[in-house]
Amino acid sequence: MGSNVDTSQLRITGNAAAGAWLRGAVVGIAASFLVSCSAAPVAARPRSGPVTTPSRDPRTTAALLQIATVFNGDYDSGVYGPVYDRWDARSKAIISRAEYIRRHTECPSAPTTAHVESARPGPHGAWLVSYVISGAEAHLTDYWFYVGGRWVFDLPLSNPSSVSLYKLSGQQYVATLGCSH
Repeated sequence: MGSNVDTSQLRITGNAAAGAWLRGAVVGIAASFLVSCSAAPVAARPRSGPVTTPSRDPRTTAALLQIATVFNGDYDSGVYGPVYDRWDARSKAIISRAEYIRRHTECPSAPTTAHVESARPGPHGAWLVSYVISGAEAHLTDYWFYVGGRWVFDLPLSNPSSVSLYKLSGQQYVATLGCSH
């Protein structure tokens, strides 16, 4: 998937910077205190499925809201394959699908529920999807782009702290999150 938008020059400014910082802090706290490393499955549904040929998404706010809701619901339920499949090419270059699924399956986060609240146009062709995590008082923002007829999630802009974690070796990742298997 190639993007027609050069996202390398995007900068988070103003309230978005505070949101990114807050998101990183929330993720860090959640990873430190709420990570559950039990062998029990998070959800009864399978964690991944075969990669499917994507269909075109309507380029509407309503479609993006629905897609972001399903995306967050899949993540919250431990269904990681479809989450990864919504990533943009830059995000997929950080970690393979199999490794992403393996890490989250072996070291799942504590159950949460994300409530998508809104989507609006942002800088440089991005769409900003606002949501809140149950039990957290923070409003978080994800960056989405419409590329090649599909809405795709931009991990580096949405959650820079996860990028750092995914660049660690599998052993370092588990140790950093406090999982022991």
